[in-house]
Amino acid sequence: DNIAAMSGENMKGKVNESLDGIEAVFLDLDGTMYLGDRLIEGSTDFLSRLEDRGIARFFLSNNSSRSVKQYVAKLHAMDIPATEDDVLLSTHDLLSWLVNEGVNQTYLVGTEGMREMLEDSGIETRSTDPQYVVLGYDTEINYEKLSTASILMHRGVPLVVSHPDMVCPSPEGGLPDTGAYMALFEATTGKSATHVAGKPNAGMILHKVKELGLSPEECAMVGDRLYTDMEMADRAGVHGILVLSGEATREDLVAAPQNPSLVAVSYTHPPSPRDGLLARMPSSA
Repeated sequence: DNIAAMSGENMKGKVNESLDGIEAVFLDLDGTMYLGDRLIEGSTDFLSRLEDRGIARFFLSNNSSRSVKQYVAKLHAMDIPATEDDVLLSTHDLLSWLVNEGVNQTYLVGTEGMREMLEDSGIETRSTDPQYVVLGYDTEINYEKLSTASILMHRGVPLVVSHPDMVCPSPEGGLPDTGAYMALFEATTGKSATHVAGKPNAGMILHKVKELGLSPEECAMVGDRLYTDMEMADRAGVHGILVLSGEATREDLVAAPQNPSLVAVSYTHPPSPRDGLLARMPSSA
């Protein structure tokens, strides 16, 4: 049984449930802070404890269905203080890649919120002669988008994707995310994505760590997914804190190659010793 207790030591050094030595925490949103429009119990109290300790916190999400402005509005509606600078999205990582590749002509399979972010950065999203088909978490998807993108891919236009997540957690169960859409396009066209942005790419978090003037060992990533949140933490050298509030389960952790520094059943159960910031997972789990 390789399920970690809340206190642990790995290649990043020691970290405990009080997060001693941590200067900045990055939190996933879907499945970590909330499920759908419902806050996960204890998540806002955890933010308050971070603030009391003077630990900076940022929200880092692969969900590209909303723009930064829309995320800030959603967080405010849940009484979570946030500014646009607090929110880091897979769309930002994708935009950085597109700009570095000199891309300004695309066909987007994505929401209007994602379209707004791309077009605000000077990238055309309805091109009839695109350099790339761009795929995001499109909660407004329709058959016209799917068929147009497939035709373009049959013609040789490569696919680039905002993030690899197969499902988006919801109170009713997992919903199809970009990974599921990627599988659809591969089944339809026989072609895989040229590039997949977002978590678990280390750059998704490291550019902000560098901007803050911190070392990776002084930062932690809190999330509910092993193959994105914890994998990115491993790649970036930051502490990974897995919360079993969304996708990952104890059973998943047993065989996982990822190495979270800490694992918590939830933010609130059972009570943490030594006034810790997180709840301790029973060592007998």
